[in-house]
Amino acid sequence: MPVLCLLHACSGGSGNGGSSTGGDQAEDPVVVDFPVAFVRRQLGFEDDGALSEDNIYRPDNFNPGAELVIKDRATPSAPERALTAGLFEGEYDVKDLNVSPDGETLVFAMRAPEIEDADDDEQPTWNIWVYERDSDTLRRVIDSDLIAEQGEDIGPAFLPDGRIVFTSTRQRRSRALLLDDNKPQFSSLAEDLQQEAFVLHVMEGDGSDIRQISYNQSHDLHPTVLDDGRVLFNRWDNMAGVDNLSLYTVDPDGTGLAFHYGYHSQQTGTGESEAAFVRPRELSDGRLLVTLRGPEGITFGGDLVAIDSIEYTEAYTPPVEGSDAPRELVGQASISVDEVITDGTLSPHGLFASAWPFYDGTSRLLVSWSECRVLEPETELPRPCTDEWLAIPDIMPADPLYGLWIYDYAEGTQQPIVVAEEGQMISEGVTLEPRTVPEYIPELIPATELDRELVDEGAGVLDIRSVYDFDGEDIAGIPPLADPAETTAAERPARYLRVIKGVGIPDDSVLDFDASAFGRSRAQGMREILGYTPIQPDGSVRVKLPADMPLAIGVVDANGRRIAGRHRSWLQLRAGEVRQCNGCHTGDSEVPHGRPDKNPDPAWGGAATSGIPFPNTEPALVAEMGETMAQLLARIAGEAELGGDIAFADLWTDPAVRAKDPSTTIPYADLATAQPVSPTCRDSWAPGCRSVIHYPLHIQPLWERERPVTDGAGNVVADNRCLQCHSSRDANGMARVPAAQLDLASQASPFNADWMTSYVELSFDNPTQELVDGALQEVLVQDRDDDGNLLYETDEDGNLVLDENGNPIPVMVVVEIERIVGNSANGSRFFDVFAAGASHAGYLEPAELRLISEWIDIGAQYYNNPFEAPVN
Repeated sequence: MPVLCLLHACSGGSGNGGSSTGGDQAEDPVVVDFPVAFVRRQLGFEDDGALSEDNIYRPDNFNPGAELVIKDRATPSAPERALTAGLFEGEYDVKDLNVSPDGETLVFAMRAPEIEDADDDEQPTWNIWVYERDSDTLRRVIDSDLIAEQGEDIGPAFLPDGRIVFTSTRQRRSRALLLDDNKPQFSSLAEDLQQEAFVLHVMEGDGSDIRQISYNQSHDLHPTVLDDGRVLFNRWDNMAGVDNLSLYTVDPDGTGLAFHYGYHSQQTGTGESEAAFVRPRELSDGRLLVTLRGPEGITFGGDLVAIDSIEYTEAYTPPVEGSDAPRELVGQASISVDEVITDGTLSPHGLFASAWPFYDGTSRLLVSWSECRVLEPETELPRPCTDEWLAIPDIMPADPLYGLWIYDYAEGTQQPIVVAEEGQMISEGVTLEPRTVPEYIPELIPATELDRELVDEGAGVLDIRSVYDFDGEDIAGIPPLADPAETTAAERPARYLRVIKGVGIPDDSVLDFDASAFGRSRAQGMREILGYTPIQPDGSVRVKLPADMPLAIGVVDANGRRIAGRHRSWLQLRAGEVRQCNGCHTGDSEVPHGRPDKNPDPAWGGAATSGIPFPNTEPALVAEMGETMAQLLARIAGEAELGGDIAFADLWTDPAVRAKDPSTTIPYADLATAQPVSPTCRDSWAPGCRSVIHYPLHIQPLWERERPVTDGAGNVVADNRCLQCHSSRDANGMARVPAAQLDLASQASPFNADWMTSYVELSFDNPTQELVDGALQEVLVQDRDDDGNLLYETDEDGNLVLDENGNPIPVMVVVEIERIVGNSANGSRFFDVFAAGASHAGYLEPAELRLISEWIDIGAQYYNNPFEAPVN
């Protein structure tokens, strides 16, 4: 390994960035002719003197006290000039530097100073600015104050045609589509509900024609343009609290969204600690340069890591079933000369806050680097992390001192360019040098690559070869399932594809509703069902879906109950886009899924021969080589559309082989209680229709509905109303133990007054009750330890505590009943009693069971539209 030539910077360097240690070095002829730009900022401190936390999940944080500086050459002695000096009165913030391919234009994000005594919605926002070298001018890209302040704009990068891709909370297209849902326009919060979600946008170089191109429910950050023209970025997948920050790609028009690297590689920091791939850049050899660091902390930096995403999609080799052998780290590697510690503890080799590659064919990087420093216990002065100082127990770290350096990871050398002063840091830097212009990816043109009808409808197409294809393996036996002579419709496990849309959540300045509206799990957010489409016998699906919104899918059975895990990331389609995938995968599978160049071969090849039907199917349905059944139907009958009802018709069975399977439907119209759809959509399902389920409005009425049972003469002989038995009061108002310990009453729950008793009884573990002297009480039993021994109360020394009679006092605990509603309808005990032959068979109608199944499968929320929930 090469030796690192480390020049320790003295504390309190010169104000112009000169270095007392590096100024006498010979200038590097390869890099001196290129200017460098960097951000110098003050360290932020809390009221107690502690460093302010740096959190990558809070990209709009405002840290005043920064300036943008340029040096004409990448040498310590070159003079520097603050480009943003004099722009504002007061302290402002600058970040996210990027450079045009010709090296002539610098683009960055800047926020003006706080306005004293102004409300939050009146404060300045982050804006995109450019500095043009040839004219020595600085300007905001969006000239109009009104348009510029419509969102927080950060993370800019130049596309090959001069447009700018950036990430923003303006959510321009998403806000417009809210009007179609009869909602006011607002920017939705990220799924952690802490701030508005940043998603990708593209605009012209003059700030016009702003278009949203990504539709995540959480943040899409740090876009950069790869040599092949795609946009690489950090995507925060946080559906249901997944909390993964990995790398994705998308074309500049928003088509072709694809996972790229690291979804299952979240613990690649020191000691397998959590670490994020921050600010990706493409190196000349095709690897990706990232700063690997903890998502939050006060160190501001991490390790320099190169990712081989050409060959790998994850950091580690896949797990081998049944093997205890450790997995090998293959997808990424540190390129720091010495080990860098990323878990928040002291890192003797220091930390890197940012890195920018030189585009000169060398292994040089322009880095923001801080040496490791500790506080001398007696004087509290900063000292370098020598072995002597590190050996002191509980030694405290000193504030970081990030300067700007040229770091050659192959040669093992490091040269200072700008030395920071105490209390300051150089947070990032770039070189203004020319590089190869990335490939230009033109926007697809309707009537050629795209279907104009789809574009005009604002729709795309999802094409799945087979839902029985799991990671390239046929898990169900597709050929016999596809053959009506071998398998009936009732014998096929996957019957319909349910399509779900994420619901945007406003902040409390738009709507101040109570968080209890989410129900048991806020992580599930709120969901709307866009509809269903049949899954063809071979497991294939091809269906038209609305464009420009976050979508998720679920494979359901004949009863409308999900038979696989919830989707864990949001899909999107742009207008006219056709997205194809081979099949499905499990949540913990590390087989590449959704990355076209790494997908396994499909398990289902489709039709084996052109010009003949699939075996034993309708003779008129003639297939082409490789077609799936869904693709065949789309070719001859047009693209399928979603429907509101769960409906089946046998299109495939050849009547000469056997009788067709009977048609079935489970319509909302069969509900005697409130339906979760509008009357218009109930009569004719259209692309804008939604099924929106609220527990108080749609589920609770099922328990209260009268369900008389009559004899042959029409006389009422029984009442199967749920509350007839499942309530804590009988017909005379006397207390009783509800049947099966399940109370389905609508009164406010003692557990949470914002929820009905029935909701809590179904969704949470509940105490067993008994009737004692006419009153309901919780059943208590004496607790036992792990070995089955009875437990008694003890004092802090472990001695038994005795009662007034000198007897030990038993430890009593409540007998809990496991919750009835699980994470899916098929995983819930609720439906067991309604099965054929069970005690409640026939009590609830198919449409009611369908509605309950949907409610559970999408998250068992209390409300699924914040604008219909009670407000604070």
